[in-house]
This record gives sequence, C-alpha cells and structure tokens, in this order.
Amino acid sequence: MSRIWAGTDCGKTHHHCLVLDSEGDTLLSRRVANDEPELLKLIGDVLDLADGGKTTWALDMTGGEPGLLIALLVNHGQELVYIPGIAVNRATDSYRGQGKTDARDARVIADQARMRRDLQPIRPSDEATLELRLLTDHRVDLVADRTRTTNRLGALLNSMFPALERALDLGNIGPMVLLTGYQTPAAIRRVGSRRLTAWLRNRKVCNAASLAEKVVEAAERQHTAVVGEKAIATMVHTLAKEVMTLNEKITETDKLIEGRFREHELADVIQSMPGIGTILGAEFLVAVGGSLDAFPTADRLAAFAGTAPAPRDSGQVSGNDHRPTRYHRRLQRVFYISALVSVQRDPNSRKFYDRKRAEGKRHVQAVLALARRRVNVLWALIRDRRCYQVTPSVTATA
Repeated sequence: MSRIWAGTDCGKTHHHCLVLDSEGDTLLSRRVANDEPELLKLIGDVLDLADGGKTTWALDMTGGEPGLLIALLVNHGQELVYIPGIAVNRATDSYRGQGKTDARDARVIADQARMRRDLQPIRPSDEATLELRLLTDHRVDLVADRTRTTNRLGALLNSMFPALERALDLGNIGPMVLLTGYQTPAAIRRVGSRRLTAWLRNRKVCNAASLAEKVVEAAERQHTAVVGEKAIATMVHTLAKEVMTLNEKITETDKLIEGRFREHELADVIQSMPGIGTILGAEFLVAVGGSLDAFPTADRLAAFAGTAPAPRDSGQVSGNDHRPTRYHRRLQRVFYISALVSVQRDPNSRKFYDRKRAEGKRHVQAVLALARRRVNVLWALIRDRRCYQVTPSVTATA
C-alpha cells in the first residue's frame, strides 16, 4: 500500500473516519468516540492499513472539537490537511446521492484530500499562540456581550426617558456611572445639577459638571412618568452595572493579551507597524498561527486576509475584479483598522492614501488599497526580522 487518505468528519462527542486508497476504494469506515483510547486504536488501525506507506489525514476543523485527535496525530508524526466546511458542502453536491450522513461527509473529505494539492496543512500552535487565541476569542465574546447589553440599555432608556438617551453617549463610562444612581427625570430634577456634579466627582467621573448639566437639562424637558417607569428604571440600573462589569473584564483581558503578546518573538516587528497595537498584533498572530510558515509569499497572505481582489473574468470580459468572498474576516479587520489608524499617524501611509483618493477611489477603496500595501510591508518585515521605520520626507533646498 503506497499511500492512503483518512477523511474525518469531526463532531463534539464522536468523529467519523473513512480511509481511501489511491484508487478511491474504501478501506475503513468507523465512528469513534472523542476519547483517547478509541482514537489511539483508530490511529493504529489506519497505520496498519498504510503498511509503512504515507498516510494523509484530512479534517474539516482545525481546533476545538478535534483538538485531542489533532494532538494525537501530531504526536504520531502524521500529515494533516484542512478542508473548510464550506468546501466540503460544495463538493458534496458533485457526488452521487442526496442524503447527508457523517460517513458520506468523511468520504468527501478523504476523496478531496486524495485529489487536491492546494489544501492548507494543519500545523500545531505553540503555547503562546494558543493562549493568545483563547484570550482574543474571550475578548471578542466580552465585546459582543457589552454591545448587546448597551443596545438593550439604550432601548429601555429611550422607552422611559428619550431626552436622556439622546443626551448620553453610552459608549463612555461616565453615563454608565450616572445610570447606576439616577435613571428617571424626577430623580434627576430632585438632586439638581450641583449635588449631581459632586456625586459624579466622588466617583471619579471626568467632566462631571458638564455631564450633570446636560442630564438635568434633559430632565427639565420631561415631567411625565411613563407606564412601568419603576420597573424600567430598575432594569436600566442593572444593565448599567453589567456594562461596567464587562468593561472591567475587557480591561483585565487586554492586560493579559498585552503581556502574552510582548513575550512573542515577533512582537516588536509587528508593533513597529503604525496602527498595530497589542490587540491587533495578537489577532494577527492568532490568524496566521504564530508565524508566516504557511505564507511563502505576500500574495498568499493578502489572499488569506481578503485584501487582494478576486478576478471574475468570462469570455471577452477581463479585468473584472471584485472583493473576495472567502477570506479570514478577523485578519482583514486587523489590516483594515490598522490602515485607518496609520493614515493619521504615518506620513507614508497618508501619502499613499491621498494618492489613491486623487485617483478617484472612494474612502473605503483607498483604505483597502493601503491595507493591501501594508500586507506586503509587514510580510517583508517579518521575513527580514526588522522593524518598520518612517521614511523622512525629502525637503527641497535652495
């Protein structure tokens, strides 16, 4: 047996593995529990089928549920490749039959691995990258929770006290502190501007006088209590406390991310790029797996990040480039946000952005073009292990 391919449809409690030979014939099809003894037995049986030949394991996930299986395969020195779930779903339509089973999906995965040569290898993450992934994923969840809670808070406040909802910027900490103590127009009018200012200052709120004056003015505009005001005020107080708690958790997580990111060997190089701080730098490392080993060229990295246009030529139509639909969303966000920031902080980026705008490109197009350019720069910096330096502008001399 020269070579075999083991396709694995990954699940939470069980995986289904199907093995094909070079002719596409099924050698093994088995459902195994996501448990070390059963997984070790599966690996041993598959290696026996290989009979000393090469075995390629193809999975539709790169972490999470198949984490134990991946660790065991890496320990056995096996070759692993990744087939995205969307690719499996699209390929399934070209196979005979319309039913959907784990065995059928595993066969498609194995067969695609047997025929394709463009699949990305699965590389085990180092400890630092894994920790950064956990921390950045946790931060994303916390930010989503904060956004959802803030939106709910704004909706409730608007239903009870619309003038106050318009006066407050719920994205700042000061209004949240205010809402933990005062929610209704009558309560704000009773306390008055002077005492409210002192109350806010005691809680270290910036611009306390301005905020107090603004909310008292809003309270003077409404003298009618809506139905259910007491219950709504109680909920507003609760949600404001939740937002403040989430802010504290996000701050703590940011400190952990910063500490872990600065320990990485590429931290100085990545952070030298204008617009990339510790959070975006950590997300970049997580997206690329801690190194650029999987991206031999800057073009490969740009395609993965979604900053390179995808051609849609047909017949006599050429040069019909569009934004890609398949790319790493969070990595594109890293380059897009950092490009936005760099326009304000880096003269080279500002010059490039202004040139694209002068060519007639819209703002978003110019920022995306700058993001694409920055992919090339960052890739070269990491390759050469050197930090970014701002090129001083050349001034004409008399």
